[in-house]
Amino acid sequence: MNRICELFNIKYPVIQGGMVWCSGWKLASAVSNCGGLGLIGAGSMHPEILEEHILKARNATTKPFGVNVPLLYPETEKIMEIIARNGVKIVFTSAGSPKKWTAWLKDNGITVAHVVSSSMFAEKSEAAGVDAIVAEGFEAGGHNGREETTTLTLIPSVRKATSLPLLAAGGIGSGQAMLAAMVLGADGVQIGSRFAVSEESSAHPAFKQHILNLSAGGTKLALKKLAPVRLVKNAFFEQVDELEKRGASAEELSRLLGRGRAKKGIFEGDLENGELEIGQVSAEIHEILPVKIIMENLISEYKSAVKGILAEKRFNF
Repeated sequence: MNRICELFNIKYPVIQGGMVWCSGWKLASAVSNCGGLGLIGAGSMHPEILEEHILKARNATTKPFGVNVPLLYPETEKIMEIIARNGVKIVFTSAGSPKKWTAWLKDNGITVAHVVSSSMFAEKSEAAGVDAIVAEGFEAGGHNGREETTTLTLIPSVRKATSLPLLAAGGIGSGQAMLAAMVLGADGVQIGSRFAVSEESSAHPAFKQHILNLSAGGTKLALKKLAPVRLVKNAFFEQVDELEKRGASAEELSRLLGRGRAKKGIFEGDLENGELEIGQVSAEIHEILPVKIIMENLISEYKSAVKGILAEKRFNF
């Protein structure tokens, strides 16, 4: 049996990324109901809002679901207490050291996965006691690793560094990409951008429509002096880019970023002044689809790709 499916008790080794302002209870429960693992994104939620989403997700699905907790955000302690109190059994941590919370989570009967951007961090995560690793490549949207290592390079490197169940993330939006990641050593995939533009995503309709119009090169990594993040090129991005080219300090960039930029762009639909986070694979997204169709497409594409490799003579040497 597939190790990711066994670990999380799911049908398909497909995890929906816990994205800020996109991954609410509707998206998480829809993915779980379709055989994947849905994650509620705690990074854009106050603790009391997260609790609402957990309760609503539990009413919307009998399948496993989890919560993604970016450790760099405030109120982490309250968030963890709510997760434990409400009986959430799966937590994905990111953007911070797994040392602080992994043991506590496991003591509370919670399965833990941690997101890394290098084989070194994968080794540290295994030493901290996590149950699974998410290796996220440079192509991914949102907060990214400083190493700028692509998924194609990262997955085999992390596979050599750890024997834990491994999920590939970054640039994966199709069944063919899913197969490629698994050939490189991943046991499954975590997908963000494709689900961010689903019907069930809580992102603003204007944001979703805007993503459909992006072409190759429509996103770029920015804010490297703060925490690297992949953004859509818009008026806000141009301001950031100009400051960075001038050698602006972290303090100057922080003042420009201010508060609520991602909410303004992704959740409220301000396409010029908001921080629009999405991955490079967005250039291949051309429709806003329900989760059910997205999952069906992923699995059918994956199975077709496997059959194609077995059948096509171009793979024989």
